Amino acid sequence: MSEKEIIWGTGRRKTSVARVRLLSGNGKIAINGKKMDDYFPVRNHQNSVMAPLSLTGSADKYDIHVNVSGGGLTGQSGAVLLGIARALCKADAALEEKLRNHGLLTRDSRMKERKKYGRRKARKSFQFSKR
Repeated sequence: MSEKEIIWGTGRRKTSVARVRLLSGNGKIAINGKKMDDYFPVRNHQNSVMAPLSLTGSADKYDIHVNVSGGGLTGQSGAVLLGIARALCKADAALEEKLRNHGLLTRDSRMKERKKYGRRKARKSFQFSKR
């Protein structure tokens, strides 16, 4: 990877979409213009975002800029995780096997089930009255 090369990675989870830019740098992570700790105050979300970086030992090699939209914090942190993992694979193909073995390159395909007619929600029914 050259000095000014930008590597893109896209991650999705539920209804969230994250566009990740990977640049050579010293480990700064900006999500929607904020520091990661400010954007994801929950420690669990911070750990999931850092998972591919800590696994590959490249936390201080790259600066990461993320634009993420849609969904809630859990979906967004999952989308950022996948985007970072995909960008790392593009940067260094040797990391792909390690990331894949830990399940970080697999897109979580679970989505919200649609509401059905004649029901309150996807599966919940209206109250049943015998008499």
